[in-house]
Amino acid sequence: MRPEFTSPSSSSSSSADRRLNALVRHLATASTVSQTTVAFSPTSGFHGDSVFSHVVRAPEDPILGVTVAYNKDPSPVKLNLGVGAYRTEEGKPLVLNVVRKAEQMLLNDKSRVKEYLPIVGIAEFNKLSAQLIFGADSPAIGENRVTTVQCLSGTGSLRVGAEFLARHYHQKTIYIPQPTWGNHPKVFTLAGLSVKTYRYYDPTTRGLNFQGLLEDLGSTPSGSIVLLHACAHNPTGVDPTRQQWEQIRQLMRSKALLPFFDSAYQGFASGNLDEDAQSIRMFVADGGECFVAQSYAKNMGLYGERVGALSVVCTAADVASKVESQLKLVIRPMFSNPPIHGASIVATILKDSNMFNEWTIELKAMADRIISMRKQLFDALRARGTPGDWSHIIKQIGMFTFTGLNSKQVEFMTREYHIYMTSDGRISMAGLSSKTVPHLADAIHAAVTRMS
Repeated sequence: MRPEFTSPSSSSSSSADRRLNALVRHLATASTVSQTTVAFSPTSGFHGDSVFSHVVRAPEDPILGVTVAYNKDPSPVKLNLGVGAYRTEEGKPLVLNVVRKAEQMLLNDKSRVKEYLPIVGIAEFNKLSAQLIFGADSPAIGENRVTTVQCLSGTGSLRVGAEFLARHYHQKTIYIPQPTWGNHPKVFTLAGLSVKTYRYYDPTTRGLNFQGLLEDLGSTPSGSIVLLHACAHNPTGVDPTRQQWEQIRQLMRSKALLPFFDSAYQGFASGNLDEDAQSIRMFVADGGECFVAQSYAKNMGLYGERVGALSVVCTAADVASKVESQLKLVIRPMFSNPPIHGASIVATILKDSNMFNEWTIELKAMADRIISMRKQLFDALRARGTPGDWSHIIKQIGMFTFTGLNSKQVEFMTREYHIYMTSDGRISMAGLSSKTVPHLADAIHAAVTRMS
């Protein structure tokens, strides 16, 4: 053993030396224990089965899986109509000019830092998002009856709202349209809500089953939560008329049903931001309460930035304040606080009148191109004499069209024409171009005539 060093110079020095020697002995012992632990670690040199061997391989996501299959196809004529993302006439992803401009402004601002945001996100972003969806002159905003929190795009906004409702609302069942976006039932179920459906789409007319919708909502228990697509219903592209929305509003308010709007396409459906928000504003105008999940993925092309907001409209300002305090308790353990970059882009554009106007022009151009693709596809099918009534293609609105093709026809089109879409026949009109419309029309014609 190493001898202890002692010095007669002072008692304090002797005390310090004793502590030093004690530390040396402790480290020597710890080193021995550490070496023993490593030598006999239960995972050291382990060659048996993984503790996760029992895990079953999950199926591909029905929507994102389409892109996986598309990427593996070597065909030069392949066409991906499954993904819900805008493409240019050349089939390329688009970054809006106004977004590029906003990013450059942010980059040039040397005062910007990368500190954590508050739990609810950027205050200016939340304020401007509420004004965009409810209207700048909304009485609910003026009376401070709205609380808005920044979330991770539309999906994150839905999840935060659903978890709040599962904790604090007296009804735990949410009614969703049949069909709806494939992620809706998963988001609500995992958040703790029970999911049931109401009739929405009529496969015979390829339009809205309005009578069935009213009957189903009329028979739901009082106070139930009801999911509503604000515009450009996904996947069908079928929306109620303004008169039908008013009937839906009256029925829901008479039964005290709680509206939960999913607004993923404001401005992207008709090209008009106010028009696409009318359904929500009708419900807010009557003074009642509602939830709104808002996304900037489509209308600003900020898909990968994950920018969204959840707004809760309450009957009084003090209620809204208390709701916000509880939303913080949902967000904090979920993602702590939201990312800064994408929301800063949105706030930069929304607060500047010139940039806002530039955005609306680019937004309308995207919407108009999709409308043009609908018309071109309809004309191409009619020119080929394709059996059936295809007028629903130009009657439906937004990014998606529910073609009415069945799973066998879809499989045929993928196999023979290398066209990829979800098995329910939903296609993304934004994935089409003037060059690819003839190829799709040929495939649909062949599928309908040979696989009917």
